[in-house]
Amino acid sequence: MFSQVIGQTDIKMRLISEARTGRIPHAVLFSGTPGCGKLALAVSYARYLLCQQPDEYDACGKCPSCKILAQYAHPDLHFTFPIIRYKNAESSVSDVYLDYWRQRLQTGLYFDLDDWLTDMKAGNQQALIYSAEAGLIQRKLSLKSSLGGRKIMIIWMPEKMNAECANKILKLLEEPPEQTHFLMVSDEPEKILPTIISRTQQIEIKGIEYSCMVEVLSKIYPEEQAKAAARNSGGSYTTALKSLDASQDNQLFFDLFVMLMRLSYQKKIKEMRKWSEQIASMGRERQKNFLTYCQRLIRENFMYNFRHPELNYMTTSETDFAKKFARFVNERNVIKIMEELSNAQRDIEQNVNPKMVFFDFALKMIVLLLQ
Repeated sequence: MFSQVIGQTDIKMRLISEARTGRIPHAVLFSGTPGCGKLALAVSYARYLLCQQPDEYDACGKCPSCKILAQYAHPDLHFTFPIIRYKNAESSVSDVYLDYWRQRLQTGLYFDLDDWLTDMKAGNQQALIYSAEAGLIQRKLSLKSSLGGRKIMIIWMPEKMNAECANKILKLLEEPPEQTHFLMVSDEPEKILPTIISRTQQIEIKGIEYSCMVEVLSKIYPEEQAKAAARNSGGSYTTALKSLDASQDNQLFFDLFVMLMRLSYQKKIKEMRKWSEQIASMGRERQKNFLTYCQRLIRENFMYNFRHPELNYMTTSETDFAKKFARFVNERNVIKIMEELSNAQRDIEQNVNPKMVFFDFALKMIVLLLQ
């Protein structure tokens, strides 16, 4: 329901207004950064369109349609999403993982591709929307509505469609079945066929407002933690949650950060190699969290040099370390350090050998700290 969507009031009102006035496009593309609430908006919009007694603010939550949809098992609401290959291309369709998908939605409507890959136990496999999916979508939407109303197809991450699937979907968008609506939810719309985009109404979703983020997070976490997470989230609720969940690792991350900076300054190559091996043993998600933590601490140390305490958000231990370390992070090297951290994060996401990634970064820090 729209009440589950964090912030985004203007978008909610726009969608409700279109539904109530009957100006419902046959295809909508929700785009924006991960965690801004795109999927939550799409699902809430679908619920509103399928509700038998909607009011001026939300679906009723009580009619038969709403009750069925609460389990994400509504016969007229269909989902397509990236999956890992199942046996062969012909059998690789979303329905194979539908039970996992419904469980994920019931857990919450804010998650990212990494969460979904974990649910599917994907390991190092990549998730795609295969060509067989287009045929399944066509068969589903060719049937009459089970409850005599609209049919809705939510496509999560359409940028993951392979070329054959995308071209078949394009034909469906050109001649959609009667009373059928496509709701697409994309992190990277620039990777979608331009001809598909041209046949949708595009809605760009901005990051969640800071005040809305703090309000929601404060119901789960202490206020100071909630504020810090909201500030560093970039408007992404999933990013905020992951940073808070990773807070138990922060002491470990701090110790590893301090160790690297000291080893790099002292040019202790052998110990730096052992450091990289320790990080490599932590698992991909924790490695990514560590790199995110490092980026935050580099920013905080750079800001520390300006002597405006109100602009810094560091723990006591981090502040004590910054008193001596901050001078090594300056206008000559801060951008390059952040770029190297970003590159390392990209390489980890692409399954590059973590020992190589972290040792390479450590070696580069020897030079960067002396600039």
